[in-house]
Amino acid sequence: MKNTIAERILDFLKNHPPFHFLSLPELMEIAMEIEVIYVENNEVIFDKESKLKNHFYTVKDGAIGLYNDEILADKCDEGDVFGLRAFIQQDNYALKAKAIEETILYCIPLEKFSSIIHNNQKVLKFLSTYYKVNQARLLSSKSETILFKEQIVSTKISDSFTEVQSANYSKNPITCSLTTSVKEAAITMSLHKVGSIVIVDDKLPLGIITDKDLRNKIATGKVSIDANVCDIMSSPVLTFHKNLSVAEAQIEMLKHQISHLCITKDGTINSELIGILSEHDVVVVHGNNPSVLIKEIKRSKTVAQLKNSKQKSQILLKNYIHQQIPIRFITSIISEINTSITQKIIDFALHEIQQKPPVPFSWIAIGSQGRKEQLLITDQDNALIFADTKDVETTKNYFLKLAAIINKNLAVIGFEFCPAQMMASNPKWCLSVTEWQQQFNNWITKPTEDKILLSNIFFDYTLVYGDLKLVEALSESIFKSIASYEIFLNYLGRNALQNPPPLSFFRNFLVENSGEHKNQFDIKARAIMPLVDAARLLSLSHQIKNINSTQERFQKLGKLEPQNKDLYESCEIAFNTLLHFRTQEGLENNNSGRYIDISLLSKTNRLQLKNCFKPIKEIQELIQTRFKLSQFL
Repeated sequence: MKNTIAERILDFLKNHPPFHFLSLPELMEIAMEIEVIYVENNEVIFDKESKLKNHFYTVKDGAIGLYNDEILADKCDEGDVFGLRAFIQQDNYALKAKAIEETILYCIPLEKFSSIIHNNQKVLKFLSTYYKVNQARLLSSKSETILFKEQIVSTKISDSFTEVQSANYSKNPITCSLTTSVKEAAITMSLHKVGSIVIVDDKLPLGIITDKDLRNKIATGKVSIDANVCDIMSSPVLTFHKNLSVAEAQIEMLKHQISHLCITKDGTINSELIGILSEHDVVVVHGNNPSVLIKEIKRSKTVAQLKNSKQKSQILLKNYIHQQIPIRFITSIISEINTSITQKIIDFALHEIQQKPPVPFSWIAIGSQGRKEQLLITDQDNALIFADTKDVETTKNYFLKLAAIINKNLAVIGFEFCPAQMMASNPKWCLSVTEWQQQFNNWITKPTEDKILLSNIFFDYTLVYGDLKLVEALSESIFKSIASYEIFLNYLGRNALQNPPPLSFFRNFLVENSGEHKNQFDIKARAIMPLVDAARLLSLSHQIKNINSTQERFQKLGKLEPQNKDLYESCEIAFNTLLHFRTQEGLENNNSGRYIDISLLSKTNRLQLKNCFKPIKEIQELIQTRFKLSQFL
């Protein structure tokens, strides 16, 4: 005999996340045990701090308001789930749920649902993301939380992501002393079939020799094979803790252009060596190996070869997105590849110009490149700083000529010329360090709408090539200027609130009203940039130096402001989710991924985006209050 009510429930659930990930037989099992309840307008389903129930809820018809101390924090309508805290941890509800109109709810039994989905990665991932984005900011930093109850915790979301796994390093590193000859060390390496040997003193790592050292220093005849190992070893060594992840290992190898990492007891050079991690160890764990691509870039002889490498990096990016690799890992890898390509382009340009730079210089990336958040190939944003000199005109002409070659070759590779000419080949953005200091001081102490816009772009810069001291001098000058004219932060704050939270009062997406992208959602301007602007402003107010990425800025802010740690964590999660979403959209549609047709999105994707908008509203409210912007005219 058919169960008509259960079939109707199944027909509804199969179209809404996370239930649409389940098979029809699984859904029927759940539907058979679902309780359907009707609630009147203003009726409370559960109160804040009340005891958890043995089910969570899905809205069939109507709407439920979630309140935090009587303030409406969220609105759940058809297909939305709420009350998941019962699924997350054994304590009381953090919010009050109250009907804001007549509503029909489906009560999803925890025991039955948990037993069915305990091995379903898609459902677990959805619930994990949903919980992190919606609830992390509401939890006390002192509360003991777990993602799921014991019955489903056996299947960890992160298990499928190799980059968060601890790297499997060799526990028996081959070592020798300072007095060992290179010949003896090479024989030892050969006997043990290893590519490195660590020089130690009382078990403390002093240096390291690799196959590369033997090739470049011994086989070439530069150093005698009878010399002591200290004559060719790389020292001091870079040391890391034993819980180093695969992602961290790859990034460190790329950043320092090394193939072996020393593992010590406490991660410092002053503790006992306990292991060695090789590039091969990382490759074994992770099939996608950007290190090979970096080496290819270093060996490139032409711009055409670099263009080919850049195209390969986009394939790597697609693979990472397809594998659902966390965006924090992807941005680090792609940024290192882009940096290596740019460095090689600059080397080519210096060779082509056939004249040494008259003074030290620095090539800096600005904007999204400076934040290391440029994943899709878009236009280039860069600038050049050169050391102060008496002959400014001649020196500047040299660097403008150099920059023109660099910008041209970057365009050949795929980084289009910036329409706004924010490139080092523009005389306005090729300046001496003193000129740059004066430029920033002018922007800060005499702010206008245009100057604030330039500040938002140029305040996010990172050294790509050249003299670090020039960049450090500029950074010191910027913070001195801000300290002398603190009202600049109020101007920056007012600008950060130009884009309101991306949802209307009725929880609809705010879309473009006219133009080429009419009725499309601008994910960059309305969702990503408000978080970027907030992170930049708050970092400047704390005088946080040498941290430019939005993710790292929120992490640092969480440490400096423990009382707001949950908010900053939710902002970081939201930013990562939005950047991942935009990148995926861009790759699928072969464009920048900026404008999205909401009507084409699935219920899951719409819900995913909406969940990311809540932290935007909260961080903007914090900025409004902290910088007293309601009083700022």
